[in-house]
Amino acid sequence: QVQLVESGGGLVQAGGSLRLSCAASGSIFSIKHMGWYRQVPGKQRELVAGITSGVSTNYADSVKGRFTISRDNAKNTVYLQMNKLKPDDTAVYYCNAIWGDGRWSSWGRGTQVTVSS
Repeated sequence: QVQLVESGGGLVQAGGSLRLSCAASGSIFSIKHMGWYRQVPGKQRELVAGITSGVSTNYADSVKGRFTISRDNAKNTVYLQMNKLKPDDTAVYYCNAIWGDGRWSSWGRGTQVTVSS
């Protein structure tokens, strides 16, 4: 089992920055991929950024050049640095881990990010 706890959300003005953290515990040695997703009411959850165990990264087109995903293996934590935030970035942000043989998935409870105009 892998457990995830997000933190760092909040209210920020457009153009500002936030850093989200996702602390993993449990079978962390088996994690293959970690990602940040976001969801707004009435819409599907979408991938924002992902990072593999080999630190290869990928981003949604809407956040490229503004968001950066990184990991600190010593702290078992993945970060999402969000710069130049826009009102459209307002959402609940969830951390996800793919682990085991790649068929297992864990989610955090989410953290609210609100960007005011």
